[in-house]
Amino acid sequence: LLQIITLGGAAQKITSFETKGNILTSYLAGALAVMVGIYTAGGISGAHMNPAFSFAMCLMEQFPWWKFPIFVVVQTLSSFIAAGAVYILYYGMGEQHWAREPHGDAGVVRLMDVLCLHPPDAIWHYSNGTLTVSGPRETASIFATYPADYVSIANGFLDQLIGTGVLMVGVMGIMDTRNKGVPKGLEPVVVALLVLSIESSMGSNCGCPLNPARDIGPRLFTYVAGWGPEVFRWVEGRGQGGDGR
Repeated sequence: LLQIITLGGAAQKITSFETKGNILTSYLAGALAVMVGIYTAGGISGAHMNPAFSFAMCLMEQFPWWKFPIFVVVQTLSSFIAAGAVYILYYGMGEQHWAREPHGDAGVVRLMDVLCLHPPDAIWHYSNGTLTVSGPRETASIFATYPADYVSIANGFLDQLIGTGVLMVGVMGIMDTRNKGVPKGLEPVVVALLVLSIESSMGSNCGCPLNPARDIGPRLFTYVAGWGPEVFRWVEGRGQGGDGR
């Protein structure tokens, strides 16, 4: 749920040429997706949607270490599957796609064609039938986050270190019963506002993923779906100003 809503917000913004979405709606989608995820799974698993959160819980001895690798695998796999769902929703397999530009994801396309899945051709229409990671019509940033042209690797690392740190400290503060208590049942709403505040203040450098699984799972999907190995490279001139939302 977290990933479907978050990636869907990015897809709607990008493929509509920002006529049916903008940077704010994209950020709101990501923040509200966190709220939905917590309300859905908070009472079951503690809503561990982020490996960084699971790791922090382990360090504070509030979560057993033996569960950590299991949760990370599930978080990443579910993100991969969610990216596939957004791909199906926004990509499309019309005849014009087959006639103009076959891709490395032909196996995926054939399978969905056999299943008679014909969703809107939003990604195809926006990208002119070419799945690219860089350039004015790139679509890889729908699924994973990429740095702005001016961001170095060191600054990108620092950006995510600080952003994720603020997220973890904020969540811990919200959960701490010794602090001013959040009204019972509204904790997910407050966490969503925390995420929105971080996105609105720290999103320009690297797109503000704050979550290894949120980035790695969809990035792996784009690799196998036709975008190729370039999704793992630090490439300049991607065309989206570094915003992966």
